[in-house]
Amino acid sequence: MSAKEKSGHAIVLGASIGGLLAARVLSESYAKVTIFDRDALPTDGVTGRKGVPQGDHTHGLLARGRQVLEELFPGFAADMTAAGAVPVDVQGDVIWINDGQRLAAAHTGLAGLGVTRIGLEAYVRRRVTALPGVQLLARHEAVGLIASEDRTRVVGARILPVGGDTELRLEADLVVDATGRGNRGPTWLAELGYDKPAEEHVDAKTVYISRAYRRTQGQLGFTAAVLAPSPELPIGGVVVPVEGDRWMLTLIGVGEGGALPTDPDAYAEFAHRFASDELYQLLSTCEPVGPAVRLRLPVSVRRRYEHLTRLPEGLVSFADAVCSFNPAYGQGMTVAAAEAMVLRDCLRKGGAGLPKRFYAAASKVIDVPWDIAVGADLGYPEVEGVRTRKGRFLNAYVARLHRAAAKHPEVGLAFLAVANLMSPPQRLFSPGVLARVLWSGRVRKPRPVVTARAVRVEPAA
Repeated sequence: MSAKEKSGHAIVLGASIGGLLAARVLSESYAKVTIFDRDALPTDGVTGRKGVPQGDHTHGLLARGRQVLEELFPGFAADMTAAGAVPVDVQGDVIWINDGQRLAAAHTGLAGLGVTRIGLEAYVRRRVTALPGVQLLARHEAVGLIASEDRTRVVGARILPVGGDTELRLEADLVVDATGRGNRGPTWLAELGYDKPAEEHVDAKTVYISRAYRRTQGQLGFTAAVLAPSPELPIGGVVVPVEGDRWMLTLIGVGEGGALPTDPDAYAEFAHRFASDELYQLLSTCEPVGPAVRLRLPVSVRRRYEHLTRLPEGLVSFADAVCSFNPAYGQGMTVAAAEAMVLRDCLRKGGAGLPKRFYAAASKVIDVPWDIAVGADLGYPEVEGVRTRKGRFLNAYVARLHRAAAKHPEVGLAFLAVANLMSPPQRLFSPGVLARVLWSGRVRKPRPVVTARAVRVEPAA
């Protein structure tokens, strides 16, 4: 759509990754886009903010997320690399330990990026606010919606400057609620006479401890590592190279059996519990940069807007306001990017029935990562939730898949392509993958002993 064809005003509530990506695609259809956020927004790319308490922890930009950001912001990967982010081949450069099995490495072209959440958000914010017609107002909080007289349409939003006492009433042709996990979207719908969406909740009972360490080229024998926790060994860790010549290390603990050390001096000894020694290498070699930060991960929530039969026109909930994932799987930013492409496609087909069309299409994007995360979480006995035959089957199949992926790189690629939202889940059951999974899964290998000293495993070339 050309600049001359643009018309109207869109409002985005929330300037996190999801809200910024929504504003980017809205700028193609609306002459004016205004973004509001209650936080003061830093501009240095290294300072976090109150509204993103998880910003100091490891984040994952999956292959699909990088692909979308490159399309929306041409030159994205080159710009981020020049600023110190680290390109990675997701299978060739990353050591994966799943269910105690080391995934066979191979360079596949599945491209990710090692970058902090703070640095990525600052970059996207600069690119979005540089667009014609886009304005961002920090320290302005959304407090409600404005509806038409018959309440069939949302026609604006009520905004309160932080510290002020006079509301601003702003009209808009479309309001996008990207206010995150704690959003009031369902309450606002109820105030207009609509049903609240059904919600699904899963508490993964997971704790993070993250710390940055100084990174020197060639200091360690690997580029990145993901040691996933499992019901047998409910601790894990992630190491990602990020800008500023740093490693970002996150320890993960699930339930009572995954208790993490409180003393940073005990981290290296704790790392002996893992089935591979990458975390021990880092912790015993690299100098810490800054304090350790602890976070009890929030409950995962999915709001089923796609099941509502009545929806007001002019209002769309987006990203974490629709579905907030367990951050341990690194899916949130990439799903927000994929939803942005869904919103763009819906806008190109016109404004009539936009909310219903968007929620129906977005639910298909959300289904796969939600099923992956919730299915894995419910593999832990202490995690509450509805366990289905489908979920038990998938967990058993994926366990066998991990054993096959230790021998067959093509099986590992299928798993990572699905996990990175680059392929549909059916790829895991393609004839070549299925045959290798069934054959390799015939003999169960022993699980690693929890208290055993980790054995040195040479990184793959």
